[in-house]
Amino acid sequence: MERERVWLLDSTMRDGAQGKNISFSVEDKVEILRALDRQGIPYIEAGNPSSGPKDLLFFERARQVPLEHSKLVAFGATCRKFLAPQEDRGIAALCEAGTPAVCIFGKSWDLHVKDVLKTTLEENLRMIGETVAYLKGQGKEVLYDAEHFFDGYRQNPRYAMETVRAARDAGADWVVLCDTNGATLPSEVRRATQQVCRELGCPVGIHCHNDIGCAVAASLAAVEGGARMVQGTYVGFGERCGNANLSTVLPTLQLKMGYPCVEREQMARLTKTARIISDVANLTLPDSMPYVGGGAFSHKAGMHVDAVHKNSRTFEHISPDLVGNKRHILISEVGGKAVLYHSIRKVDPTMPPDAPEITEVLEDVKARELRGYQYESAEASLQVLILKHLGMHRPHFKLELYRIFSEQESGVFSTSSAICKVRVGDQYEMTADEGRGPVNALDNAVRKAVTRFYPAIARVRLTDYKVRVVEQSANSASRVRVLIESTDGENVWTTVGVSHDIIRASLRAQVDSLEYKLLRDDGIL
Repeated sequence: MERERVWLLDSTMRDGAQGKNISFSVEDKVEILRALDRQGIPYIEAGNPSSGPKDLLFFERARQVPLEHSKLVAFGATCRKFLAPQEDRGIAALCEAGTPAVCIFGKSWDLHVKDVLKTTLEENLRMIGETVAYLKGQGKEVLYDAEHFFDGYRQNPRYAMETVRAARDAGADWVVLCDTNGATLPSEVRRATQQVCRELGCPVGIHCHNDIGCAVAASLAAVEGGARMVQGTYVGFGERCGNANLSTVLPTLQLKMGYPCVEREQMARLTKTARIISDVANLTLPDSMPYVGGGAFSHKAGMHVDAVHKNSRTFEHISPDLVGNKRHILISEVGGKAVLYHSIRKVDPTMPPDAPEITEVLEDVKARELRGYQYESAEASLQVLILKHLGMHRPHFKLELYRIFSEQESGVFSTSSAICKVRVGDQYEMTADEGRGPVNALDNAVRKAVTRFYPAIARVRLTDYKVRVVEQSANSASRVRVLIESTDGENVWTTVGVSHDIIRASLRAQVDSLEYKLLRDDGIL
């Protein structure tokens, strides 16, 4: 028998924006809105229209964005103490945002009522009930977030229950229990949620923060306890330690627990949506993130690789295709021929397991690792290297020369410029560009030159750049390893370069990156 649907609310544009080093422009938020709508997230909570001009502008802009699967939600607080909802500027802004649904929060913990609101417990109940009733009277679907519910329920359960009853009695469509401090154990969340569902008899949701690393587990426990809405942020970032990660919650609910959330084809977008949102937030999606991370379906040990080839269920709990991810076989000294053979077969499926080319590539990989290369995190460079060994690589371009210039003011580099000359066949292109530092300037110049011959390169951009010294004893003369992650908006790949010169190492990684993109476009990779 099919289980009841669980509804998801994403608050990346508000809760997520409260994370360290995260700030969204209006257009950033529009891009996230579109990505979440395509993902099939039913509710998208986009911010507080009374918090500032940027959020006001976003809600105006959002009205021009057609949504196929999602409802836009404006967020705000209950009316202020001793003030009627119709007299409160924040409530007016919620109504003026023009969203079909609103999410308001109120206090469930008597400590907050007394020490933060500085009012009486009775006045807080009035604020909750009158605000919900007023917004229902304005034709809004109302989600009531019971802030700090679990802390309040632990300290004063009678009053915490009075607050959520006030919201229910006033007509709230959803009563959402919030673990705002993110420190409630999943078992406690489940027990409390069961009790609330039993007493309220209305739709109940859960909103967890991740301060003890249990936000996902607590959200799932709440669903087991009867909650039918989960609120979180799509890749888990947010204030302090973040929020419940919906890219983990969603597939676990649907694929593991049997609760329908989105359509099958939307589930297959899971990884792509995570990458889009991370990219907009200017964050690197952690490899270790379940389902959507680059390492979620990665295998390195030789025995594991051999087992996965024979039966993927041996070391993969689901097929990566279900969530739009890919299996990665990592090349290193612990993997041996079995791992390398898998990578070669991706390039040439006809390659027999005893082919001499496998040994040849393996010896080259080992020699390069001695010089500081590392291919387990740079599969794109490995595939380009394999093509060269198999005689299947035709260079799309050659960098003939480059020069870099830096201007310095008061001991700080203010600008860097680069010129480069690229050859494709018998044609040449010389270009110049600027950047924030010499590596960035050269990257811009090379990309510009290659784009003249291959316009698809214009869509490629660098999303991560890492440098590591690989010869500690050599001090400033050490070799450095550069890993760069690139994307064309659809795919993400990583390449590596090593040299005593950081610019040359960066250039080697960049050339591999552009070659990999062109080889994919040619259908060779």
